[in-house]
Amino acid sequence: MGATAFDHPFLSGLAGDEETSAWFTAEADIRAMLQFEAALARAEAAHDVIPEAAAQAISAACAEFKAGLPALRAATARDGVVVPELVRQLRATAGDASPHVHLGATSQDVIDSSLMLRLKPVAFVFAARLATLELRFGELQQTFGDKPLMGRTRMQAAIPITVADRLRAWSAPFAGYRETLTALRFPLQFGGAAGTLDKLGDKASAVRSSLAQELGLVDIQQWQSQRAVIAEFAGLLTLISGSLGKFGQDVALMAQAGDEIELTGGGGSSAMAHKQNPVAAETLVALARFNATQISAIQHSMVHEQERSGAAWTLEWLVLPQMTIATGAALRLVHELASNISRLGTADA
Repeated sequence: MGATAFDHPFLSGLAGDEETSAWFTAEADIRAMLQFEAALARAEAAHDVIPEAAAQAISAACAEFKAGLPALRAATARDGVVVPELVRQLRATAGDASPHVHLGATSQDVIDSSLMLRLKPVAFVFAARLATLELRFGELQQTFGDKPLMGRTRMQAAIPITVADRLRAWSAPFAGYRETLTALRFPLQFGGAAGTLDKLGDKASAVRSSLAQELGLVDIQQWQSQRAVIAEFAGLLTLISGSLGKFGQDVALMAQAGDEIELTGGGGSSAMAHKQNPVAAETLVALARFNATQISAIQHSMVHEQERSGAAWTLEWLVLPQMTIATGAALRLVHELASNISRLGTADA
């Protein structure tokens, strides 16, 4: 039984998104953390920090590694992070190369870089879904764009408009969101114990550059206590889900009016067999409001004490995955809803 609607056995059918959720499983996180450790070893070997043979052994150990999840869970409860136990298990697998595992890195380097490695493909999934949605709105424009609608301001009849006018209002933000998603910089986190990479000495910058290149992440100065990277991504999620929620709200109101839209595939009622409820539209509204409430937690998590905050960091873990999955669910549902529109506009006068 899931604790949230996003992983609940049946509520996830409404509010979840399997493709997005897959990037927030324990397996995906461990895989990305091991990717970091293997790449770190190779980067350090490239700059003669560790022997090449050790890097090869560590890469092999990461490839064959099988995590002991019960031990990881118990250690996380004790240490507050999973990495110390993960590194202990990896060193046990790496044999003679074990002293070279995780050299110069700290837990936050591994966890934050893992997150970036997983958010990067999520951003491209979201961009692709927005592109598909734009195509669907183009089809609706071509089919129904000239049909009349009553424009409404403050929920009252205003002046006549066309379906094309409302379609433009709905779709106006999508291209910008898509372009922002594809242009996002997902940075490497690599600062060591206190952000100074002290154990790597004068090779720190070179190793960090090589590590970023190995992982396909951007090389910037450490950001362990400056969390704008997270806040900007979360803010974009609220914008996307908010715009989709506006579409959902309008569709629900148009369905209520009865003569402005026809939908196929509506939800059934246990009490009224004649009803087709605009479930997808309603859920878009709920997901938009969910993300709007969660963004304040992300803003709170920007306040890190000194060089690292356990409290602020933990708050991110509680909130960001759910915001991301909520946005994935909204992008799934909006395509379903737009595809189920069989008519837009009122009858011609």
